[in-house]
Amino acid sequence: SPWNPLFQAMESEISAAFDSGEPEDILSRAFKLSVTREDICTLQPLGWLNDRIMNFYMGLLVERSRKEGYPAVYAFNTFFYSKLSSTSHKGVKKWTKGVDIFEHDVILVPIHLRIHWTLLVVDLREKTIKYFDSLGQKGDHICKTVLKYLEEESKEKRNIELTASEWTLHSMGTEEIPQQNNGSDCGVFVCKFADFISRDKPIIFTPEHMPYFRRKMVWEIIHQQLL
Repeated sequence: SPWNPLFQAMESEISAAFDSGEPEDILSRAFKLSVTREDICTLQPLGWLNDRIMNFYMGLLVERSRKEGYPAVYAFNTFFYSKLSSTSHKGVKKWTKGVDIFEHDVILVPIHLRIHWTLLVVDLREKTIKYFDSLGQKGDHICKTVLKYLEEESKEKRNIELTASEWTLHSMGTEEIPQQNNGSDCGVFVCKFADFISRDKPIIFTPEHMPYFRRKMVWEIIHQQLL
């Protein structure tokens, strides 16, 4: 309840993150990233989340996935897909140096389409590639690009040929996942799609949850801990 002292302490901390101090103050450091007050302020109502917030949050999801009872998650950073789509596997093969992505259950690929965030999810257990867009646009070509990447990565890193025909590619429809009702919440939708998927939970939130999710993310990023 809002009268809970813990809740009040969190609320005042979140407000302070937005309102006090300088834009360049560093409020959190982890995953080789420093998050400044200016970055955190993108979590204010109707703010557009930036790469640093997105990548930091993906880092928190990956960290949580190392705990007992969670699927093993690998997350690419937000620059991966644009690099892959503008070059090819060659352009990004160093990104997975020392990592076998195929040892994971779920691979998250946050995608920045100029002014819109979307999410691609590879489930290696089910052999599915799903595209999540809170504006309901299809990403079949994005699914295909990532499947081709997985084929080349598998051949190169493990000397195993993937059988493309065994894979299911699917752009989630507007009736399957919640849709944003403004022009600014796409980044929060991507983070929460990734949050629910990385816990194997059904996606049951709505656009009405966004103001709450934004504030919660401020606390989680500052404390480097998912609630």
